[in-house]
Amino acid sequence: MDKSKQPFHKSKRSFRRRLPPIRSGDRIYYRNMSLISRFISEQGKILSRQVNRLTSKQQRLITIAIKQARILSLLPFINNEKQFERAESILRTTGPRTRSK
Repeated sequence: MDKSKQPFHKSKRSFRRRLPPIRSGDRIYYRNMSLISRFISEQGKILSRQVNRLTSKQQRLITIAIKQARILSLLPFINNEKQFERAESILRTTGPRTRSK
């Protein structure tokens, strides 16, 4: 039997449809911090559409809301907590050295 003549077989695996991250009642607004914070990584970066499972229109609105919140100081531009902790530990270990006699 040719491959071109074989009937198309659907896979029998079932999958659970994921719920959309933004419901129809949710308003994408820069003050809605509980909604906006779900779309930001630990470093403070905006997550991509593929990770968020958003439509392109929703992603644009989320991006605008996040940028407005950052400008109004509701959100940090970068989350540097780990970098500050690391810098402090380096400063502690590389302090002024004294000679031992």
